[in-house]
Amino acid sequence: MIPKTSYDVIVVGAGPAGSTAALHAAKNGASVLLLDKKREIGNPIQCAGFLPDASEVQALMPEARLPDTLKNYPDSCVLQHIKTQRIIPPNGSVKEFAVRGTVLDRRRYDQFLAEQAAAAGTELMVKTRVTGVEGTTVETSGVFGKHALKAKAIIGADGPNSLVAKSKGIAMKPELRETSVALEYQVRNVDIDPDALEMYFGKDYVPGGYAWIFPEGGGRANVGIGIRSGMAEKGISAKDYLHHFMRDHPLAAPKLKNAVIMNVIAGIIPINGAPANTATADSLIVGDAAGHIIATNGGGIPPAMIAGKIAGETAAEFATGKCKLEAYERRWRAQFGEALETSVQARQIMDGIMKSDVLMNAAFKFISPEQIKVMQCGKLPGTVKLGLQALSRGKK
Repeated sequence: MIPKTSYDVIVVGAGPAGSTAALHAAKNGASVLLLDKKREIGNPIQCAGFLPDASEVQALMPEARLPDTLKNYPDSCVLQHIKTQRIIPPNGSVKEFAVRGTVLDRRRYDQFLAEQAAAAGTELMVKTRVTGVEGTTVETSGVFGKHALKAKAIIGADGPNSLVAKSKGIAMKPELRETSVALEYQVRNVDIDPDALEMYFGKDYVPGGYAWIFPEGGGRANVGIGIRSGMAEKGISAKDYLHHFMRDHPLAAPKLKNAVIMNVIAGIIPINGAPANTATADSLIVGDAAGHIIATNGGGIPPAMIAGKIAGETAAEFATGKCKLEAYERRWRAQFGEALETSVQARQIMDGIMKSDVLMNAAFKFISPEQIKVMQCGKLPGTVKLGLQALSRGKK
């Protein structure tokens, strides 16, 4: 493919945020180029693919306008339907609640989203790396050659180490940046509940985070951990913690004792919310690049796609002179900014508690399953906040 020299909108990164942005920019009349450094969209996989049902996302983000592709997608993208979520504290006292959602085949889902963008008129260039962003010029290098492409608006959906964000001076300041390291295995031959997500806590297995087992159907699962490197013991790697969890956890190990590892997935998850600014006069950032992650559970697909829709619509309006690109900032914060900020507050309160299994057990004892569900999705009930603050003060 030989690209044109200029576009209304250039989107960098074809994950859920970028493809959604490209789709909605194109649907609103913009000429759009979508760039991705991968040889194949969605491969390699970079995160587990649990997607809550759209009705649950809408209930917890009532102001959000969900993109249709978050609500409707082919059955071929679904690995397993989920009905239950279980929380396992260090003492093994299980709490569970009903949840509706799916574990996605992320490769197929990401390709579905890119296909929808292309069907709306977006041009797509894979195996193309962005090497520089100067003003409104995007420099690329890849299988289709080297190019200097002009855009009226640039959308950075290029992950937690976003080149667009750095080039435009809107990346999270290093002293404010908090991340979690995720390491996960896709495994076969496991003995698990096929329609339940399980999340395990305990400083000896997952310091500052949690381990999970996500069923993928047919005796398969995604098993992983998200840990804070600053809370891990010196000299112990994420791989060490994951193997310790799979081999030695009293509840998880029997389910995983015959597991065969088929794929290794690793990534960085930003967990400190969005930077102060996510838009400039000619560029904006979205998804992981903008910290659009629910910090209490690391979930990023719904907020990334909601923001992607807003980004695409705003960029298309900007290209025709109907608004300033900075309007994006106000729009996404109005739709789900409060949920994002509250999830960061909850994570910060939990940080101290998660250093002690005794405190974690006490916290999970007084928080009801319904309250846990609400916290997972970026809300912090007042009584829970007071109780967690009291526990945190007590540890001192």
